[in-house]
Amino acid sequence: MKNVTDFFVSLGYWPSAGSFGFNTDILATNLINLSVVLGVLIFFGKGVLNDLLDNRKQRILSTIRNSEELRKGVIEQLEKARARLQKVEIEADEYRMNGYSEIEREKENLINATCDSLERLENYKNETLHFEQQRAINQVRQRVFQQALQRALGTLNSCLNSELHFRTISANIGTLGAMQEITD
Repeated sequence: MKNVTDFFVSLGYWPSAGSFGFNTDILATNLINLSVVLGVLIFFGKGVLNDLLDNRKQRILSTIRNSEELRKGVIEQLEKARARLQKVEIEADEYRMNGYSEIEREKENLINATCDSLERLENYKNETLHFEQQRAINQVRQRVFQQALQRALGTLNSCLNSELHFRTISANIGTLGAMQEITD
């Protein structure tokens, strides 16, 4: 390696023979080399670079178009969803209002039915009480009548003889017979 660098360094000391030779000025040679490399790259790489940039541009435009189409589709879906939501909210309000009115109607029907049942029960209770009172009154009447009849019979038996007794019974039977003919 030392020999190769010595060779290039020794070339720098040679006197230039016309227009051809090695320039040992690093700044000047680098600028020349750099401009040559850039020129070659621009000349040969221009087409490749243009193709790469065109491909990239087409992919970006395609992505933008796809994004726009997706955005439009999403906006349409959003609008449809909003319309469906509004429709469902309206239906829910209608069901709610119908439900409330139905509940109120059922409540009123139940209250009316309960009032009717209570009224029937009250009437039944009053009828039962009236019936029981009448039965109790009739039982008391029957007992009073039986007791009065027994006392009367006891008094009659002790006061009357058999012929008077027989005439009283016959008169009462006749009176009862006349009463029966009047009622028939």
